[in-house]
Amino acid sequence: MLKKIFSVLFFISVFINSAVAMEFSADTITTHKGGDKITGKLYYKPDRFRMEMKAHEDMIVITRIDRKVAWNIMPAMKMYMEMPFDLKNRPMVEDKFEGETERKLIGSETIDGHPTKKYLITYKSGNRTDQVYQWIATDINFPLKTAAIDGSWIQEFRNVRIGSQSNSLFEIPAGYQKMDMPQMPGGMNFMHGK
Repeated sequence: MLKKIFSVLFFISVFINSAVAMEFSADTITTHKGGDKITGKLYYKPDRFRMEMKAHEDMIVITRIDRKVAWNIMPAMKMYMEMPFDLKNRPMVEDKFEGETERKLIGSETIDGHPTKKYLITYKSGNRTDQVYQWIATDINFPLKTAAIDGSWIQEFRNVRIGSQSNSLFEIPAGYQKMDMPQMPGGMNFMHGK
């Protein structure tokens, strides 16, 4: 489950582009092949974002790009873990999908009340070439939906609300205790392989 949660964060950091160099909040739905679904709420500022997810337990991940750190917050335990955040994983600030080599307009649809243009995007990831569909809302210039063409995953944003987000959303809640990162045998860090 933890792997799926971090894949959600990866999807969000990759599929947000410069269209969202603004502040907003949105509901998120990430669906994986086989029907696994993770829902959550995203709060975003250009240098930080907060993801609240519903899994076996509620989980909150706050990523502070400005501080190069991410906090995994566990409300049920009133604890948090701190992890370094590699700036190469920051959300995109370009008009293109990461590694994009081609973008082809293939249709239009209405999603969550927004008119969208549907694109087939070809991109390179290392030595591989992959493709995704992406639906960009033309009224708010926002990527409402991105999906693997083989149907293996879909990332959606719903109820997008553009507007200022409180700085308090991006801080560790008062009274929470820091928990050390789990260590693997041989001193390797559980999350980062160090």
